[in-house]
Amino acid sequence: MNASAPTPRRRVRVRAPELTGKGGWLNTGGQELALADLRGKCVVVDFWTFCCVNCLHVLDELRELEERHPETVVVVGVHSPKFAHEAEHGAVVDAVERYGVEHPVLDDPELATWKQYAVRAWPTLVVVDPEGYVVAQHAGEGHVHAIERLVTELEAEHEAKGTLRRGDGPYVAPEPVPTALRFPGKALLLPGGNFLVSDTTRHQLVELEPDGETVVRRIGSGARGLVDGAPGTAALNEPQGLALLDAGSVVVADTVNHALRLLDLATGELTTLAGTGRQWMQGDATSGPGREVNLSSPWDVAVWHGRVWIAMAGIHQLWAYDPEDRTVGVSAGTTNEGLVDGPAAGAWFAQPSGLAATADRLWLADSETSALRWVDRDGTVRTAVGTGLFDFGHRDGKAEQALFQHPLGVTALPDGSVAVSDTYNHALRRYDPATGEVTTLATDLREPSGAVLVGDDLVVVESARHRLTRIGLPEEAVRVEPVAHRTQRAATEVAPGALTLDVVFQAPPGQKLDTRYGPSTRLLVSATPPELLAEGEGAGTDLSRALRLAPGVEQGVLHISAMAASCDDDPANEYPACHVHQQDWGVPVRVVAGGTGRLPLVLAGMDPQAG
Repeated sequence: MNASAPTPRRRVRVRAPELTGKGGWLNTGGQELALADLRGKCVVVDFWTFCCVNCLHVLDELRELEERHPETVVVVGVHSPKFAHEAEHGAVVDAVERYGVEHPVLDDPELATWKQYAVRAWPTLVVVDPEGYVVAQHAGEGHVHAIERLVTELEAEHEAKGTLRRGDGPYVAPEPVPTALRFPGKALLLPGGNFLVSDTTRHQLVELEPDGETVVRRIGSGARGLVDGAPGTAALNEPQGLALLDAGSVVVADTVNHALRLLDLATGELTTLAGTGRQWMQGDATSGPGREVNLSSPWDVAVWHGRVWIAMAGIHQLWAYDPEDRTVGVSAGTTNEGLVDGPAAGAWFAQPSGLAATADRLWLADSETSALRWVDRDGTVRTAVGTGLFDFGHRDGKAEQALFQHPLGVTALPDGSVAVSDTYNHALRRYDPATGEVTTLATDLREPSGAVLVGDDLVVVESARHRLTRIGLPEEAVRVEPVAHRTQRAATEVAPGALTLDVVFQAPPGQKLDTRYGPSTRLLVSATPPELLAEGEGAGTDLSRALRLAPGVEQGVLHISAMAASCDDDPANEYPACHVHQQDWGVPVRVVAGGTGRLPLVLAGMDPQAG
């Protein structure tokens, strides 16, 4: 044996199931792909859905992996929808362009491949070695550092075996489409009557004349980046929300840069107000000088009572920036994903993506719970419409039974009601607090993501039609056939009574659990409805827990949040790098005789009991 050849680590090896999806392949030049076509490559299968901000974080992480290993690594996205709209093939095509996905994507609207790989969470990454065997699985974000270490080992191991194939992958770039805007996110009415639009996919801000079409100027070079300066040299990264700070400046939610930027309307110059360019992770500071605190996917901004409120979609919170002392910090939310009302510090949100301020309320579109919510001046969080992570649809009527589908925007109207950009229903909806009623104002709007009030009209950002559309107000509500949906994801059938929850975590190669300051793992369990769990609710440090399901409750959702901290295991390194692995699961369950008595959830590694 060659003395310089690496000694392969023993790994659990499971033959990778084939990649199949009714929607077919994107970014391959029209070619169908099979795993056999990828033999000789290290394949990273990314199970994602385009509503999920954590999935978008992983796309950004994977870009760096692809750039560093262009000849040996092939990333394959498997789009696995949560919402009904995400099962539409055209919507997946749009999302692949919108988020700059530059690898093959399989459209799997019926979750066929998701089921074959026993995936339970968005996002999940599966590593397949050059011989076609699954060698690792990771749920959640923040795992690419571990995957890169594994890929480096696989490259050396299969180079020595002669089973590594270098060269270009199967990605074929689609033809660009010329339009003035490309998947715009939000719009703002400027003091002079022009519009400012976040041209998200082109990484620019665009000022338009009052007709909403004629381009006055573009701000930003068009290349991804975090660069301050003049309009032609400054750089943004998928900007979204916009808010007028004063007559001469606009705050910009620079989403993928995890930053707030300030636009000087007179000069077009961009500067950074808050954020470091790095994504906030558990353990990072939650307040401090704006330029020194990490943020996480700020999606929208609104000025309310002297502070710039931030819809921090990436960590399910609301933050606020104080322009006076230039500090930023958490204002509401725990980072847990879900729908829990009450005092701001204990509230749960799920990817807040739209904000609108009135004198007494800060309204918010809480997209993953398909909810319209608000914050009172006393800091109490309340819900107007919406029930949780898995119920959505298009239904008008009383607020307690009305349904939205992944709304991204909310706009305050003069009469005290609000217009909701009901994105995945392609509709503009209205909620009236005075009557508690939800009505539909307009349909066929193709992924509206925000709207701005202009006199008696609403100008709607039709993101997937790449334009602004004007709608008159007030307008007779359109009659829409009510439709209710539940997530397509099948419920897990569990046996009555005892249920063993096992969160699988194996420290990545070259790392170990960090126990220097006590337990390095945490597990939080709850249920909807709460009556589903007779025993096992609450927090603890063991990643395995004995649950007991209450008799008489036939179905519900188990909410599981797991965290594990690992550090580089190198005795020679005095200051080892440490990593936090975290994932939230919402697992729909149905209690049936003969169901499983064990619920395994893979945080990182391979389930030792998997068949």
